[in-house]
Amino acid sequence: MTPAEPSPGAHHVQSLERGLAVITAFDRDHPAMTLTEVAQRTGLSRATARRFLLTLVDLGFVRLDGTRFSLTPQVLRLGTAYLSGLDLPQIAQPHLERLSAALHESTSAAVLDGTDIVYVARVSTRRIMSVGITVGTRFPAHATSMGRVLLAHLEPDALDAYFAAAELTALTDATVHDEATLRDALAQVRAQGWASVEQELEPGLASVAAPLHDADGRVVAAVNVSATYAGRSLPESYRSELLAAAAAISADLAVAPHAVV
Repeated sequence: MTPAEPSPGAHHVQSLERGLAVITAFDRDHPAMTLTEVAQRTGLSRATARRFLLTLVDLGFVRLDGTRFSLTPQVLRLGTAYLSGLDLPQIAQPHLERLSAALHESTSAAVLDGTDIVYVARVSTRRIMSVGITVGTRFPAHATSMGRVLLAHLEPDALDAYFAAAELTALTDATVHDEATLRDALAQVRAQGWASVEQELEPGLASVAAPLHDADGRVVAAVNVSATYAGRSLPESYRSELLAAAAAISADLAVAPHAVV
């Protein structure tokens, strides 16, 4: 537990916490693991990790192949309730499609979840990253344009909590990964209303992002345009088109009845 996290209350169910820790231990870099590896990544004893893994196997969320465990598509059910009630993708999608068609580039929308961004809508023109991006893809917020936008609009206490919890890993040689420099960059993003990132998430990738506001003016999500980095910043026309699309999505969010973001 980080210093920024509150202590669990009397209601806290530790077994649920541990079960979720086992599920979230699997990721892009660890799609299949042995019992020992799961125990190491979760901090659980082998006996405890084994009980949770075998329970998840019984429930259909995990499969066992020899000595290696991996998630099954059944895990997607855990996110279905959230996504089915999320108005943002339905509202943003047509705007992203128009923006993508105008610029012939990929466009996305994402929300902040802990120290990561999570994609909730996406229009892809071509694969420009080594890893395919789909709804549900997560990336460290500090290395992405949408993450910079979302972090820039956090309240001071929430931003301090982010820095207390985040691992500012250098994903490329260009990644800003020290707190002081990143705070300066976030202040600039907040002032100018958009963020651009060049080759910080992956070499050869550039993107520009803008915030989405709800009816109360809060920044609840971000949208971006991503393209191949050609040795110079993305054209200014990309930013102006993006800002127009973000304003249109925000206007729709403001009038959508009971919109859930």
